[in-house]
Amino acid sequence: MPNLWTLNTPARFWQSGASRTDAQWDQAVQRALPVLGLPDEPRDVEELLALTLGEGRLGDERWRLGPAKQAYYMLKPLLPRALTRTMRRIYGRLEGWKGGRVEGAPQSSDRPTFQSSNLHWPADTRYAEFQWEVMRQLVSLSGEEALPFTHFWPDAPGGLGYGSQYALVLTHDVETAEGLAFARQVADLDESFGFRSSFNLVPERYPLDYELIDELRARGFEIGVHGLKHDGKLFRSRAEFERRAERINHYLREFDAVGFRAPLTHRHAEWMQALEIEYDLSFFDTDPYEPMPGGTMSLWPFMLGRFVELPYTLVQDYVLTAVLQETTPRLWLDKVDVIEKYHGMALLNSHPDYMMDGAGLAIYRDFLYEMKERGGFWHALPRDVAQWWRARLSPGAAPQPPDTLRVEAWFGADGITIDCGEVKDVVPEVQGSAPEVQGSAPEVQERAERLPAALTVEESSRRLMGDLP
Repeated sequence: MPNLWTLNTPARFWQSGASRTDAQWDQAVQRALPVLGLPDEPRDVEELLALTLGEGRLGDERWRLGPAKQAYYMLKPLLPRALTRTMRRIYGRLEGWKGGRVEGAPQSSDRPTFQSSNLHWPADTRYAEFQWEVMRQLVSLSGEEALPFTHFWPDAPGGLGYGSQYALVLTHDVETAEGLAFARQVADLDESFGFRSSFNLVPERYPLDYELIDELRARGFEIGVHGLKHDGKLFRSRAEFERRAERINHYLREFDAVGFRAPLTHRHAEWMQALEIEYDLSFFDTDPYEPMPGGTMSLWPFMLGRFVELPYTLVQDYVLTAVLQETTPRLWLDKVDVIEKYHGMALLNSHPDYMMDGAGLAIYRDFLYEMKERGGFWHALPRDVAQWWRARLSPGAAPQPPDTLRVEAWFGADGITIDCGEVKDVVPEVQGSAPEVQGSAPEVQERAERLPAALTVEESSRRLMGDLP
């Protein structure tokens, strides 16, 4: 398989200018390698990228479904949906128990964790720590006190020139007709907090509502494609994938869409080069619970052949609620703390289909509220994040998204600084006229607990904002 990750070398990742030599970068990388803890030392940077971003450390069969899983997807259309959800829940728990999942993390006894030689969860910071160590070594080799680099994220509209600490991206996969019918209410909730998101649709599983598609796009949301049939057979063989890719490309053009996520996060990086997309959402930084468990280890976007990969970095909502049985967004927010530390991308994938029971919706609503309160991030649609990252890696060769400003930063002994001052939290100006949530966090939480179960999302949001009694 060709190496599809060669455009993500540490030199390109940091964008530190042309004054550093290739020999200095190579030496810095060699010195930083132990941080990754790989079983075998890679021969060169290209192999290193294939082992990390390309998940090569997980083996040659990492993107292949075994006979039992293939048989399951053959039978799945005949099984009741309630049964398949139960089976998925049981599978997730069994996968979590393999390879060292423990119910008590040292730093917090009630946080589930997973750790093996190849995979850490819920946060695998080894690749981030490796990138930081590369830059520390490069500073030492250069004899300078600090080295400049292009900050990871732009200064958002209304910013103060410091750039954003991290990025926030919201995506929704719509798996069923019932989920599509509920999508407008999820969009209303996103918009009530000043956010916009993408909705990824399955073109040949349920009737498409083109009026809703046009409405969402007009309101500033994005439409993407989520496989073709959502039947678990997309990657059954290369011939099958290429046959279906022609139909997927047709719907990409029909939707005027540039993004894709494979159902069930089944994936194969080489086969997916047949898709006519600007970005993909099918990979993740770390996840032991998926049918193809694994992880790219990256908290940032990266180039995957001809398109930009935007890995999700927050556990999917179904795993959070059904598998881990969480009732609050605490695991999401804990992970955001890690992502903010390394100036990464907090990308969440949630499903209108799983929000209809009320509990999932409440957790998602609480997450949106907490993120609105935090600020300090660049909130953007996936297509804009992909465009930004491509432009950042190729200055002058690719256009930046509108209303974004490149920020020069410095990496030195004290970490990342801008203009000799600490990087500051900047609350980005959100486009649109969405109302603000009124009241303190305890007051809003108290209002949320009093919400009747039968309220619609719009009514719930209005009551949270104090507009309704």
